[in-house]
Amino acid sequence: MVGLGEGRAPARGWTLAWLADPGRFQLVFTALYVIDVGVRVTFGSWFGLVCGPGFALMSVPLLLVVGLAVPWDRLAPRMALVLPVADIAIIGVSRLAPEGGNGLLAVFPALWLGRQWGRFGAVVAGAATVLFLVVPGAIYTDGDAVLLVRTLFIALVVLVTALVIADGMDQVRVQAGTIEHQRRVSQAIFDTVDVGLLLLDRDGQYVGMNRRHQEFMALGYPDGHAGRAGQLGYVFDEDGRTPMLREQMPAYRATAGEEFDDLRMWIGADPASRRALSVSARVVRSDSGAFAGAALGYTDVTDFMRALRVKDEFIALVSHELRTPLTSIVGYVQILEEDGAVPAHAVDQLRVVHRNAERLRRLIGDLLDTAQRDGSPMPINRSSADLSAIVVESVEAARPVADSAGVELVLSATDELRLSLDAQRIAQVVDNLLSNAIKYTEPGGHVTVQLGSDERWVDLQVADTGIGIDPDDCLRLFTRFFRTEDAARRAVAGAGLGLSITKDIVESHGGRITVESEVGRGSVFRVRLPR
Repeated sequence: MVGLGEGRAPARGWTLAWLADPGRFQLVFTALYVIDVGVRVTFGSWFGLVCGPGFALMSVPLLLVVGLAVPWDRLAPRMALVLPVADIAIIGVSRLAPEGGNGLLAVFPALWLGRQWGRFGAVVAGAATVLFLVVPGAIYTDGDAVLLVRTLFIALVVLVTALVIADGMDQVRVQAGTIEHQRRVSQAIFDTVDVGLLLLDRDGQYVGMNRRHQEFMALGYPDGHAGRAGQLGYVFDEDGRTPMLREQMPAYRATAGEEFDDLRMWIGADPASRRALSVSARVVRSDSGAFAGAALGYTDVTDFMRALRVKDEFIALVSHELRTPLTSIVGYVQILEEDGAVPAHAVDQLRVVHRNAERLRRLIGDLLDTAQRDGSPMPINRSSADLSAIVVESVEAARPVADSAGVELVLSATDELRLSLDAQRIAQVVDNLLSNAIKYTEPGGHVTVQLGSDERWVDLQVADTGIGIDPDDCLRLFTRFFRTEDAARRAVAGAGLGLSITKDIVESHGGRITVESEVGRGSVFRVRLPR
């Protein structure tokens, strides 16, 4: 497991890092020196051993043995300065002959000194060059202006090179320190967040994760995880029972470039300790817009999911227990309404009881239906039916309620429009939309129902001049048990299920429902069904 910001080490800078070891540095210097000698000998620049170049050539292998054999990591760090300074001295000695060596070789130990010791190393490189190249060279050339200028130029190049690499390494160290500090701060923040965070690269490899996500991984993969998207483990679908397939795994879908919110799943082998997670994913793109990876957030929603389950079980139990006595009440009220011995004024009162009992029975039916389905598609029984007749019947049934509320009800529909649909469910859609429109329209307003069609679609529109809906509420309007603050404040009757059920019915028919509304100016609900 790795933390956010950790992962595979970058490849850049490995050469300088490898050369940081004194022994390796001396090995490379020896190779460069031997190449220089070989080239000069090949082109006829011979020299004996009893001279400056000969003494230098014999000294180089000895320094290589010292560089490789000495345990530099156990010595004082500045002891390693001996090697590059000695190398510069060897280069200076090798130039004390007409067949002298290449003075620019001093650039290599100067680079090493600047890289390892910063400006201090650059000063050491400059001093060593002056002491071992410039001074001996000036004495050896006996005041030859051309050779002296060349020697001074080499010393200048060596010093500038060492200073440049020293300044560059100082900047790199400062930036690296800043980046490391920012990484640690970010890691601390991400580990504090009570959300599992996961980063993927474009190949689905796990680049990083925070501590919270490591806890989730330990639940779902107790035997370990290879750090790649799509691995199977103790991961289950929203029902908590069906194992997730590889193609359903959030990380696998994110690697395919998919973005999503609130994908729910359960993780863990033991049902008692299993956790419910809500997963969101966002794609990460490069500067060119290409897919570069993904970021996922895992939120623990176990308490919420269990509360939903308990709530649905409670609703189902209560609804079932209420349905039986309520059916009996409705039946006896109907008998009394039809009894000729009952006084007229009592019949009117019985009708009020009957109407409210039916309303309560519909509400209980909605509650029971919602709890039993538990998010599954609503079952429908299709048959050929006249949608126009269904709409007309619903409007006429709602007209007495509209009249008593002082709301004008206007209908515009075709003569006949036969479709394959569930007539009872579609009637429920129209009833719910009409009931809401009338409830939320002030006296003197009007509700307009329009039904039309083309070759592919049927459009039903219910518009009102009521109180309207806040834009933020429109986004949650079709959520179960949701009621607007305005409805609660006005004490408008309802359980917040009508529009949720309406949406389920419409979508089960392959259609869709939308709403447009403005506070104070009314709302327009549109139902679109395929022909």
